[in-house]
Amino acid sequence: MKIFQKLLNIKEEKGAGYFVLIDPDSFPTEDVGKKVNKICNSGVDMILVGGSLLMTNGYNEKIELIKKYSSIPMILFPGSTSQIRNEFDAVLFLSLISSRNPEMIIGKQVISAPILKAMNMEAISIAYMLIESGKVTTAEFMSNSKPIPSNKSDIAVAHAIAAEMLGFKMIYLEAGSGADNPVPNEMISMVKKQVNIPIIVGGGITKPEIAKQKVIAGADFIVTGNILEKEGNSHLMSKFADSIHK
Repeated sequence: MKIFQKLLNIKEEKGAGYFVLIDPDSFPTEDVGKKVNKICNSGVDMILVGGSLLMTNGYNEKIELIKKYSSIPMILFPGSTSQIRNEFDAVLFLSLISSRNPEMIIGKQVISAPILKAMNMEAISIAYMLIESGKVTTAEFMSNSKPIPSNKSDIAVAHAIAAEMLGFKMIYLEAGSGADNPVPNEMISMVKKQVNIPIIVGGGITKPEIAKQKVIAGADFIVTGNILEKEGNSHLMSKFADSIHK
């Protein structure tokens, strides 16, 4: 079964899905097995792997180990073409539609598409939108893109409608790694009312109660990352999973 269909099944069965994003730079190789086991035993539905930069050695070895220890699908959340590997079950094929930087909308995708096709890797087309979060995030800086203002839900809605018309499979509203503020509930709700494709929400979701609010507002999938790296707490992941699922 394709990963995208599995995502739809999770949404149908659980009401919403839970992704944990892990950055290979954030932990040593010897901790991979322990980290992945905690994730897989905490109610997480799928693992996202990626980062804007690779500052440490051992990326390939870590990916092999994550795949070895994971009992749930592992999806690439790409920061660059160099991060693509056969071990991934699928890739989020992102187009930064909130940007006006053509490299992030189509340029990088043209380079990576033939590689993914040659690997026969499932590419899930994602309309990726950066949402202003109170500070400059890594994604904003590295992509040279202005985020959509958090109080301009109508702009996000217009982008989302265009994304659905263009044939994207999912929409990703991203406040950014370590965001001060998550994507506003009002914006999520307004986007949800106007499109029929699943919505992923990530960035700044630091508590299970916040995750639940995002699901109530209309998020179909929630992504957490930094907070779990800081806490190192499988119990917290379980709380997130319970809040996100039905």
